[in-house]
Amino acid sequence: MEKQTYTTCSPEETEALGAAIALQCAGKKVIAMYGGLGSGKTAMTRGIAAAMGCTDPVSSPTYTIVNEYRGRRKVCHFDMYRIDSEEGLWEIGWEDYLNSGCLCVVEWSENIAGALPRETVKVTFETVDEETRRITVEDLC
Repeated sequence: MEKQTYTTCSPEETEALGAAIALQCAGKKVIAMYGGLGSGKTAMTRGIAAAMGCTDPVSSPTYTIVNEYRGRRKVCHFDMYRIDSEEGLWEIGWEDYLNSGCLCVVEWSENIAGALPRETVKVTFETVDEETRRITVEDLC
């Protein structure tokens, strides 16, 4: 398990890191994000979507559970905060998304830990101060 830690000092730097990560995820299905509210998960997703050629605005799917962004590779952005059972996960079509070829970017992935594929990229966000984030990326390669 390879692990790298980065420090970003703005949402723009977090987006740029997301873009760099996305470009290394050709064979991956899922990027699982761990971190509290306001820690940079959606900012990173903006960078991931941009790197995949998506031009639609990226926003947190808090109420919709999933937002889809089309580009060279479709990005499916999930917010699993309200998913509290395997049944709820299957109701949203999780398995279909995994098999669709899209890159699934999952916020609050700790809520579905047992349903994540083995080869999942794990990204953990730590808020250092108002602008600074310490971001650890595991299993990218």
